[in-house]
Amino acid sequence: MTNPPNPQSGSPDKGPASEAQAAQNALGNTERAESATEPDGSAATPAPDQRPEPSLGRLFVDNLWAANTFTVTLLSLVLAIVVGAVLMIVSDPAVLSTYSYITSRPSDAINSSWTLVSEAYANLFKGSVFDPEAFSGWLNGSNGWEAALAPISETLTYAAPLVFTGLSVALAFRGGLFNIGAQGQATVGVILAALAGFLLPLPPGLHLLVAVLAGALGGAIWGFIPGILKARAGAHEVITTIMLNYVATYLLTWLIVQDGVQDPTRTDAISKAVDTSAQLPRLLGDNLRVHAGILLAVLATWAVAWLLNRSTLGFELRAVGANPDAARTAGISVTRTYILIMVFAGILAGLGGSNMVLGSTASALTPLVVAQIGFDGILVALLGRVKPWGVLLAALLFGALQAGGNRMQSYSGISLELVTVLQALIVIFIAAPALVKAIFQLRAARAARLQTSLAKGW
Repeated sequence: MTNPPNPQSGSPDKGPASEAQAAQNALGNTERAESATEPDGSAATPAPDQRPEPSLGRLFVDNLWAANTFTVTLLSLVLAIVVGAVLMIVSDPAVLSTYSYITSRPSDAINSSWTLVSEAYANLFKGSVFDPEAFSGWLNGSNGWEAALAPISETLTYAAPLVFTGLSVALAFRGGLFNIGAQGQATVGVILAALAGFLLPLPPGLHLLVAVLAGALGGAIWGFIPGILKARAGAHEVITTIMLNYVATYLLTWLIVQDGVQDPTRTDAISKAVDTSAQLPRLLGDNLRVHAGILLAVLATWAVAWLLNRSTLGFELRAVGANPDAARTAGISVTRTYILIMVFAGILAGLGGSNMVLGSTASALTPLVVAQIGFDGILVALLGRVKPWGVLLAALLFGALQAGGNRMQSYSGISLELVTVLQALIVIFIAAPALVKAIFQLRAARAARLQTSLAKGW
């Protein structure tokens, strides 16, 4: 005889396993209900997903020692300064000799090392940012205000052309191109700017405008060549831009000694001087070198930031840089974008070159008039994370290193080449965030995101 189904057993198809599962679920519900309160009747701690949002201060503390972009950049500067201090000690024979008897008198080695390093970095700061002695002299009337503002004036003067070349390299990076030709583009820019500056008899104001535009045109022409070769023939931009750097350098060397360009009163390789009507005006008087080029640099930084983040062309540029095949499938002309990227990059580098001859750095063409601003622009772009405002800050840092390096060499006897070593160390540490993370034991989760962003950006 078949027993009638039990109404409390649920479905007639439920077997012993289902009944055991139902009992286990009921027991779990009871335990969760009991855990909602503590033995004394107070409320229990909520589950992790139900905890309140952490405060802003707590988030700041938690992320302060994470491998984010700001922390890695700051710690890279610290590491570069420490390694630079070691190099100062090793390269100074007097200080190094104190280490031969460090076990008997360690204070000699410590004191001499500290004196050397502290004085060197103090002079680096005084020559680039602020000199307390000059400021106190201004207050008591022993010197003018120009002496107090001289350090920051020198920093801004050195930084202005680096902003343009750094933006040139960064803009090409965002479009997926590696522009090694900022040096050549700046060289052609300085050539056309100088030629317009002393060959065209124009009134003031108009003369300056024409000279600046001529520099931009020279850079655009020198950027268009690798752009069209990349777009039409598939030539790699690294090879073409490097070769064009040599062409621009020899073109400058040849042009300086030509009739009508070379200074008739000189026998060495130097051109005629740029007319005063074509020179960028000084911002703080004739005694300080800072000029309106730094204002143009800030304006160019804003323009590039707007182009990348607010314009349709900037979206196409970033899309091509991220994935050219996907951008082409979406209807974006990769050929046109490559050409425009290199033209805009050339314009920026050409403006940087024109700053060298229209500003206060030089007033005539020489074989070394451009210095290394194109190659330094690569370092500035990397330090600035190929972001426009980051490039501006990086250029200010490099300008400060160059301005302060002059005083450091004069007052402390430290070789000026050490400044170049510091610049290289900064970029090396920034380019290796995993190394910085390992040294300072930064949080790994943030470092992973940082490396991903660097891989995409660079």
